[in-house]
Amino acid sequence: MGKFLNVPNLLTMARIVLTPVIVLEIRGGRHVEALVVFFLAAFTDFLDGWTARRFGIATPAGAYLDPLADKCLLSGVYFALAWSGIIPWWLVGIVFGRDLFILAGAGIVMFFTPVRRFPPSVWGKVSTFFQISNAVVWMARDAFRVSLLEIAAVLSIWLCVGFTIWSGVDYARRGFRIARTH
Repeated sequence: MGKFLNVPNLLTMARIVLTPVIVLEIRGGRHVEALVVFFLAAFTDFLDGWTARRFGIATPAGAYLDPLADKCLLSGVYFALAWSGIIPWWLVGIVFGRDLFILAGAGIVMFFTPVRRFPPSVWGKVSTFFQISNAVVWMARDAFRVSLLEIAAVLSIWLCVGFTIWSGVDYARRGFRIARTH
């Protein structure tokens, strides 16, 4: 228990705890507050990784919890934005669908091969960057009602869709390559 309860893991768990707060702020129409809490959660993501590396206290639990916390946060924000009528549900379907597609592919590869590690790809990281940027732009658009943010929101949604789909295709190609070599 002592190894699990370290500063990086507590920061990761804080991100999970902050997720419903952000969802409630978005649902309540408090978009400035949602952005503030979202940036606080994003800072915990930076800080937990930095702390684990800097002090050599990374744990297997942390390696498991960190991406789970990230997915909870991003999924919660996308769900709340769609539920509030801010972004279209089809976008949530693409973002969630890609993740489910990757999970299913990893499950198939694990079933048929001895491979158990699936490091994120460059395109997966790019996709995540655009998903986060898109969520921030849409929250900011509703928080500040600036016309430039309207244009940025439309642009960001299509960048998010393009990179999300492309990263799904890239993960599928990687999965096929792994399966063929094993």
